[in-house]
Amino acid sequence: MQPRSIVFVLLASLFPFLGKAQSGGHAAMDQFVSGLMKKMTLDEKIGQLNLPTGGNFTITGPQPSQDVEDKIRKGEVGGVFSIYTPEAIRKEQDIAVHESRLHIPLIIGLDVIHGHKTIFPIPLGMSCTWDTTLIEDAARIAATEASADGVDWVFSPMVDIARDPRWGRVAEGSGEDPWLGSLIAAAVVRGYQGKSLEDTNTVMACVKHFALYGAVEGGREYNSVDMSPLKMYQYYLPPYHAALEAGAGSIMTSFNDLDGLPSTANHWLLTDLLRKQWGFRGFVVSDYTAVSELSNHGLGDLQAVSARALKAGTDMDMVSEGFLKTLKKSVQEGKVSMADIDRACRLVLEAKYKLGLFKNPYLRINEQRAHASMTTPESLEMAKKVAEHSFVLLKNENQTLPLSRSSTIALVGPLADDQDDLQGAWVLAGDPKKVITIRQGLDQAAGDSSRVIYARGSDITDDPFMVEKMIRYHLLPPGPPRQKDSAGMVREALQAASKADVIVAVLGESESMSGEAASRSDIGIPACQESLLHALVATGKPVVLVLVNGRPLTLPWEESHCAAILETWAGGTEGGAAIADVLYGAYNPSGKLTMSFPLSVGQIPVYYNHKNTGRPFDPNNKYTSQYLDIPNDPLFPFGFGLSYTSFSCSAPSLDRTRLTGDQQAVATVTVTNTGKYPGTETVQLYISQPTATLTRSVEDLKGFRKVFLEPGKSAQVRFTITPDDLKYYHMNLDYDWDPGTFIIRTGPNSRDVQSASLVWKKGP
Repeated sequence: MQPRSIVFVLLASLFPFLGKAQSGGHAAMDQFVSGLMKKMTLDEKIGQLNLPTGGNFTITGPQPSQDVEDKIRKGEVGGVFSIYTPEAIRKEQDIAVHESRLHIPLIIGLDVIHGHKTIFPIPLGMSCTWDTTLIEDAARIAATEASADGVDWVFSPMVDIARDPRWGRVAEGSGEDPWLGSLIAAAVVRGYQGKSLEDTNTVMACVKHFALYGAVEGGREYNSVDMSPLKMYQYYLPPYHAALEAGAGSIMTSFNDLDGLPSTANHWLLTDLLRKQWGFRGFVVSDYTAVSELSNHGLGDLQAVSARALKAGTDMDMVSEGFLKTLKKSVQEGKVSMADIDRACRLVLEAKYKLGLFKNPYLRINEQRAHASMTTPESLEMAKKVAEHSFVLLKNENQTLPLSRSSTIALVGPLADDQDDLQGAWVLAGDPKKVITIRQGLDQAAGDSSRVIYARGSDITDDPFMVEKMIRYHLLPPGPPRQKDSAGMVREALQAASKADVIVAVLGESESMSGEAASRSDIGIPACQESLLHALVATGKPVVLVLVNGRPLTLPWEESHCAAILETWAGGTEGGAAIADVLYGAYNPSGKLTMSFPLSVGQIPVYYNHKNTGRPFDPNNKYTSQYLDIPNDPLFPFGFGLSYTSFSCSAPSLDRTRLTGDQQAVATVTVTNTGKYPGTETVQLYISQPTATLTRSVEDLKGFRKVFLEPGKSAQVRFTITPDDLKYYHMNLDYDWDPGTFIIRTGPNSRDVQSASLVWKKGP
């Protein structure tokens, strides 16, 4: 008899209604879970709330877990995370279902942020595709691979709205806009969870970080958040809600406080809002050691903060073991009720039920499927496609791009022949040896018709403060990080440039310079790379700057002096091949920014949907809202992205300009490809209301359409506008709209728009 059959017989003997329950709905699940909980001791119930780390573990917090397998035997573990492969997971699951008293299976979690084995572009890059179908497809592949490696549960998507690119975790999100961010959040959840969580190729999503983590003060990791309720509801909460509406089974607390209470102990956030207002029925897990860190916030000792977290609505404690070590005592002392314990335990057990683990604890553990499912030709092709669509052309002076295949190219920069950094931050299972570097991609694409001369040119950084930190955190090996002296590397790069027709400089950030715990106060290109770029530009040869990075950068000098700039983020496994295709014109870039690029860090936060002041900027009046030393506007605005071809967009034409109640208006825009290449334009719709009950954003994104056109061809794009598009949160947090005049803006980005107006009344 196979192990899964043995386990099923064993569980069925303990719970005779298991088979019937697995095929039923909520009532059957309730019956099964209630029956199981009647057999559980207090210690076993508390054990279900404990989530330690597993074996092949990447540290993302102050401590690893100890004696995990012994605790599994004792029924003191509900799940394990940071392990993968069928062999590793089978070992832990065997202990749970064969050696613990009640044989309750574990839930296995993993950080799958932008792919499992097949690595896609970082989420910020994927958001720049403005293509939710592609993003859902990428999540579906990630779920297929992760589940084949035995994973049940992924700590993704990160849906935090972020307006400060100093925060390293902007790499993991979808940028600054709540409307687009909501669409992407729902798409990722659908991709992970599929049609049924009992399917072997699905995983349960865990939405993070709840809530408002993208608004940490100063862009500094783990910092505080202070926000008005109106800003919270209007701009920051919508993507979390959209992900839960799409069916996400779990949610993760954030490290920050909110109104003086950290998320993990915030009853209003986790119970009043999440469960009572939104009706969430899944379970809540803390972030890494967030329960014990409540003591650092000043809320008490481990017993006190564990009780507060549980009563607030945190159901599972990641790594802290505060629940495991203190909740029994808190129950005995009357500080925590059995109802609190039972509520959390039930929600964790229900998640396992929904995932099919009680029917088959080994549902996703299959060595043969693991071997067949990883980095297939189809998944690699999709990774390349997503990467190509994610790249944003920021500048292309005199049609420098695409490159001629007969040209000689000097490929220069510390990221040009780099595999690890092209994967990007937050990759656990990906194999960097399978990454196609930009050098490899260009060599393969060029063939015999083009010559590529490579020189490293500089290190990623030679800043002593940063280098020392990276060595301390084991991100660099100890000792001198350079193979050559800086001047020698620059000379080698200039020699390569002297033999070339065009210079491709690949500069930016290493993977360790973005992501978690990677906030930067200066988000320019590191100084040693900047010096290299200055020397290359001084040759007089055209310089194409290819950026590899995890956040918007400050690029005023680069924008003024480079002939072309291509933003490629961290492109993943197929990143080098995708970049080569775009540079040579096999794919015409179509990406659009989802986060504004500031001109200077002094502008931060800078975002498109800001509000007007009582003294909006007027260049002829000093006493208006402005900087004396720089413009107010970002260097590259939200929604911006060029193409190798050119497009013209007409002003929006409205089918009616006066509406009442639930009527609808249709805005039509004519788009024409006026250039020489086939290409895709993303027409964007923004709405603003000049006069309302409260101050409104200068504009809010409410629609977009991607249009592919051959040269000389035109197409009409239509947007249907309904009263739902006019709504916003009022002082009492009612979500409604005010009658009045509305400005309908359309164009290729948030800055270059044309407008029409309409009047909308609520009644006759």
